[in-house]
Amino acid sequence: MTTLGAVFRPQLAPERLRSVARVADEAGLEELWLWEDCFREGGVSTAAAALAWTERVRVGVGLLPVPLRNVAITAMEIASLDRMFPGRAIVGVGHGVQDWMGQVGARAESPVTLLREHLLALRALLGGERVTTDGRYVKLDDVALDWPPATDRGVAVLAGATGPRSLRLTGEAADGTVLTAATHAEGVREARRLIGEGREAAGRGHEAHPVVVYLLTATGAGAAGRLRAELAVEGLEAVPELGVAGDAGAVAEAVERLVEAGADTVVLQPTGDEPDPEGFVRFAAEEVRPLVP
Repeated sequence: MTTLGAVFRPQLAPERLRSVARVADEAGLEELWLWEDCFREGGVSTAAAALAWTERVRVGVGLLPVPLRNVAITAMEIASLDRMFPGRAIVGVGHGVQDWMGQVGARAESPVTLLREHLLALRALLGGERVTTDGRYVKLDDVALDWPPATDRGVAVLAGATGPRSLRLTGEAADGTVLTAATHAEGVREARRLIGEGREAAGRGHEAHPVVVYLLTATGAGAAGRLRAELAVEGLEAVPELGVAGDAGAVAEAVERLVEAGADTVVLQPTGDEPDPEGFVRFAAEEVRPLVP
């Protein structure tokens, strides 16, 4: 069964999150996703608040940029969320936007190497292991979490990726992959192929590997214009079958195209100027969800 979610975009002030999260919870939305875009809102702080304000909705963070964090801190944060809100926190990590990383003096010479080292150490720490490693970027000396996730196999760690090397890496070293809203159906198929290559190379071909895809979505008055404007700002207006504008039926059809291409979870991403964030998550939960198998 397809999982459906929606994004609380960080163009909204942090104080708006409580209302949106509560509506998502009450309306029956499966997942509410948050972003840690520089220099807006912290991913872990907003996730903790959203989880505390709600009872059942799962809260995803996509993504935490690994150049900004020591891997031990990342592990501590994820483990704490999982123990306080078992099974409800979903966390993904990624390269981060390189221009932003440069602004804070954190740009890595080899982002793929950094992400690989971070993923391997992070999954080991969350699995309750004691880790010593001396990598190019990640260095740990006899580190173990006092409070690892209270499960035998830790928690799933997702990773964001766009290019071929990074997609193969997510198959090799992550438990799932997050794809941006710039990914159309054929892009999902190609990503699945590259992820599969990474899984096979790492001997993980037998393991499940969920793929999460954002879908830029506009509904209500002026939807088509808002979608076109956002695609133009992102330089994506010439990409075919990217994003969807319309009613619940049109959105559900777009979701199905991504699912048929290999997506397990589709997260509806409102435009940055969405006029009714609470109404958007209610639309996703109450109107689109019943139309998606």
